Amino acid sequence: MTKPIDAIMDAFGKGHTALMPYYTLGFPNYEVSLSVIQSCVLGGADLMELGIPFSDPLTDGPTIQYSTQVALQNGMTVGRCIAAVRSLREMGIQVPFLLMGSCNPLLAYGLKRFVKEVAESGANGLIVPDLPPEEASELSSLCSDHGVALVHLVAPNSTEDRIELIAGRSTGLVYLVSVTGITGARDTLPTDLEEFVKRVRARTCLPLALGFGVSTPDQAHKIGQITDGVIVGSALIEAVRKALAGGKDPAGIAGTFVAEMRKALRSWL
Repeated sequence: MTKPIDAIMDAFGKGHTALMPYYTLGFPNYEVSLSVIQSCVLGGADLMELGIPFSDPLTDGPTIQYSTQVALQNGMTVGRCIAAVRSLREMGIQVPFLLMGSCNPLLAYGLKRFVKEVAESGANGLIVPDLPPEEASELSSLCSDHGVALVHLVAPNSTEDRIELIAGRSTGLVYLVSVTGITGARDTLPTDLEEFVKRVRARTCLPLALGFGVSTPDQAHKIGQITDGVIVGSALIEAVRKALAGGKDPAGIAGTFVAEMRKALRSWL
C-alpha cells in the first residue's frame, strides 16, 4: 500500500535537483493562496512546503512573518490549512505537500486529530521547526501510524552527534538550514555550505534539501549542485507581495518566479 511519505521520496528520484517552494496558506487571502500554489506547481515545483500561520514563529524572518500576520487577520486557522490541502488535491494538484508550522497551534488543535486529518487531506509530511527530536516521540509515532513524514531541521553549527540524531529521526527528507538565523532572502550564500552538506550526507541516505536565504536563480543553481533539493520561501512571498502592490496577477508572478528557479536548477545537468 502506498503511503503519503512515498511520494516525497519519489519527488527526489527524478534525476534532477528537486525544487520545493514555501508559501504561506491564506496569504493574502485563502483563494489567492490556492491559486498561487497551483501556479507554483505549474511553474515546475516538485514539492510544496505550505506554511501554517502562527502569531509567534521562532524561525520566520520579516517577510514570512508579514504573510502569516495577514493570513491570521483573514481568519486562517489550522483547520482551514488542512481544508486548503484538501481543496488543492481536489483541484488535481499531485505534488507532495509538507505542512510547516509551529508546535503550539498543533498542540492546541490536538496532535492525534491533527495528524489524522492531515493524512486524510492528502498532505505527505510535516515540518515543525520548534519541536526538538528529543521531544517529538508522540508526533513521530502518530506520523508513522499514518505514513506521514516528519522532517527535522539541521543547523550548520550542529555537532556531529547532533546531526546523527536529527538525521536518524527525520523521515522523508532532512531539512538543512543554510544559516544560523531566521528565514529571509539574502544576497550571498555562506562559503562553507558544501562542507556542511557533506557532513550531513555522511550520516543519512535520506534526500537533503537546503533552505533559508535562497533568493535568486543563481543561488539555486549553486545549491542544486551539492544538494538533492532547494527550498525557497521569502523571495517567493516577496515577489507575490510586490505583484499585489503593483496591481499585477500574483499567481502569474509566482509561476514565473518558480519557472526561473526550476530552469536554473536544470541548467547544469
